[in-house]
Amino acid sequence: MQWKSLTPGLTNLFAYERSWLKHDIRAGLSVAAVALPVAIAYAELAGVSTIVGLYSCILPIFAYAIFGSSRQLIVGPDAATCAVIAAVVTPLAAGNAELHWQLVIVMTLMMGTWCLIASRFKLGAIADLLSRPILNGLINGVALTIIVNQISKVFGFSSPSSELVELIYALPSNLVNSHWPTVGISLLTLLCLFGVRYVRPNWPAPLFAVVLTTGLTWAASLPRFGVETVSGYTGGGLSMVTWPDFKPGLLRELVIPALNLAVVSFVSMMLTARSFAAKNGYEVDVNSEFRALGLVNIVSGLSQGFAISGANSRTAVNDANGGKSQLVSVIAAVAIALVVALFSEPLQYIPIAVLGVILIYASWGLLNLSSILQLRKRNRPAFYLALFTFLSVLLVGIIPGIGLAVLLGLLQFLQTVFRPTEHLLGVNSEGMIHSLGNGNDNEINPVDGVIMYRFNSPLTYFNVAYFKRRITDLVDADSSQPRWVVIDAVASFTHADISVLAAIDELKRELKQREINLVLAGRRTELTRWFRLNRSDSKMHDLILVPDLYLALRLIQSKERKDINNLRADGPP
Repeated sequence: MQWKSLTPGLTNLFAYERSWLKHDIRAGLSVAAVALPVAIAYAELAGVSTIVGLYSCILPIFAYAIFGSSRQLIVGPDAATCAVIAAVVTPLAAGNAELHWQLVIVMTLMMGTWCLIASRFKLGAIADLLSRPILNGLINGVALTIIVNQISKVFGFSSPSSELVELIYALPSNLVNSHWPTVGISLLTLLCLFGVRYVRPNWPAPLFAVVLTTGLTWAASLPRFGVETVSGYTGGGLSMVTWPDFKPGLLRELVIPALNLAVVSFVSMMLTARSFAAKNGYEVDVNSEFRALGLVNIVSGLSQGFAISGANSRTAVNDANGGKSQLVSVIAAVAIALVVALFSEPLQYIPIAVLGVILIYASWGLLNLSSILQLRKRNRPAFYLALFTFLSVLLVGIIPGIGLAVLLGLLQFLQTVFRPTEHLLGVNSEGMIHSLGNGNDNEINPVDGVIMYRFNSPLTYFNVAYFKRRITDLVDADSSQPRWVVIDAVASFTHADISVLAAIDELKRELKQREINLVLAGRRTELTRWFRLNRSDSKMHDLILVPDLYLALRLIQSKERKDINNLRADGPP
């Protein structure tokens, strides 16, 4: 039973249905056709050789087929993941290609380790740490950063700066120095991409573009005319990293960036996995997916690849071609492995400009600035958070931008808890309790002599003073001189905070001085226990606790009638 929970993908394969095979073969080959050029392009983005991108698409995909719980998700290189890797590793490597590759592998292994630790402590809820607005701003910022960074490759000029603002500022003067044969290759690639997309939308346009331009580069010996091709291929065997000169002191520089990378990759992966799981009528386990992401990245690092995540575009290709199981991943990995084993030598003729165009083509599909602008009308705080994330990624970099965005998101949350919304409650003609001030004031009326109040946040030590002040302000502002204050305890009393319980005692005394009774409605059993345990005198008779708001109103009506009867009995004959 234990191994089944650890290997949900393998368990699904054991329950394989024969009717799925045709669909899975077609989907697997389609995924491989899309993954090949994308992996090569993302390797260039990460700053490593072409073959490393293919390493990242073989054993890790096999690993996910065993340990992953999603039947449609395809793992592989991801734009945001590769951009984060490049942002962290490039300054540390300082132009040393071998050290760059070493750091990429180490960061991948660290990321996988962080994911395994998180899954061990069941931290799958961290998928919600990056909210939709943060992820929206992040993806748009990363996409625009990639597009700007690839312009120099597409036009064939060299740029001394890698900072976005400087790149944009120097762009007009750099375009004058464009290398026209490179521009010609870029235009041919672009025509191929849009042509295939127009004629056969389901065909892998990037693969056709790479094959066409690689063949042209080889046949016409375009490197003689200054057209740059990919680096890192060595004839006579596959590339292997060497470790003797690696400095262990660099490890400390990668710990926190690897943690950030794990969070970004996991959130992105879960959005893809959940959306396709919902579409196909099943659920994925977040902690199992965290473990699977950790394992596939450790496998990727051990096989000399770089960090990977859920690949939205390749998952969409899988689903569109009717993929039914993890066998799709196995077939795709086998197809890519055959290309690496049999056709690795032609990789040296792939023009860098082609990869730049493919990256821009892929990033343009991620760029959706209108999604940020639409938030402005729907939810202003979400709009500001998405815009802040977008600008932070552009101006200060990906890793710092993510950190600032998460910090702002937490501050927004704390603001909501510090100063939450509130409602005054009333009753309608049928005696049902509803909120006042929601456009239904003609139907909902306050109860005479009673303030019913709901505080829409858990009470804790840092907002209870505000809670008390709001109650006393409402009482002092009420000209009808209320005799009762009823608090909806269900919404706000969620845990036994000593500061909150002490503040309630203070509030009760202040209201008593105004000849007002305090009633807590809801969570009666819990509140009774909490006050009994935290009161030194252990006296409960001065607290009015009732199970719900309706019983609170019945209690008040009963006491009011009793008081009226007592007044009549004590009055003059």
